[in-house]
Amino acid sequence: MSLPAIGKSAPSFSLPDQNGNVVSLESLKGKTVVLYFYPKAMTPGCTVQACSLRDSQSDLNKLGVVVLGVSPDPVNKLQKFIEKESLNFTLLSDMDHAVAERYGSWGLKKFMGREYMGILRQTFIIDGEGTLRCAMDDVKTKTHHDDVIKWISSNLGN
Repeated sequence: MSLPAIGKSAPSFSLPDQNGNVVSLESLKGKTVVLYFYPKAMTPGCTVQACSLRDSQSDLNKLGVVVLGVSPDPVNKLQKFIEKESLNFTLLSDMDHAVAERYGSWGLKKFMGREYMGILRQTFIIDGEGTLRCAMDDVKTKTHHDDVIKWISSNLGN
């Protein structure tokens, strides 16, 4: 699946958050959105990535950024992840991976000689008008937060 086009409207979505409340892209107009897809809550790489974003929240707030993490995990698992790691941003449940597919974040993965379909670790930056401004498809869990902050600071002038 290919990534959505930069400079075009980001694919819309409405997904339940960790509390079961529906969050839609349309409801976030006027805010810069960092939409990141991660494979599975409470796994080592996903925890490093989420905790780094948690620890960078004050810098992200200064830039006017809303962070949304998306995985195929059920709502109750997202809530446990937030509680366990004291996460300070919203996680969304995409159990049927329909939103991940629209963003090109569902695809073939390989691990220990096994091939399977799953969430690809990718990040999308959407401006306040709902336009897709950046697609990061080579996300490194340890530097993801810094990469996002640097890109937004350099390109959106916030």
